[in-house]
Amino acid sequence: MAAKFKPGDHVTWNSEAGHVSGRITKVHVKNTDYKGYTHHASPDDPQYEIRSDRTDHVAIHKGAALKKVPG
Repeated sequence: MAAKFKPGDHVTWNSEAGHVSGRITKVHVKNTDYKGYTHHASPDDPQYEIRSDRTDHVAIHKGAALKKVPG
């Protein structure tokens, strides 16, 4: 089972551009449409909305793709 995160958690993930880090801004527990794509989410398998530290880009990922930044 993937780790559970909450808004404010600092996380990192692997993207096409390499490793990116950011802070979780929202937890989606229902399907949500973002940038023309439906992100499937449920209370047992949420999707996390994250704002990149470097670019302010917003991404949505499942918990399995995220790793908490220590500290």
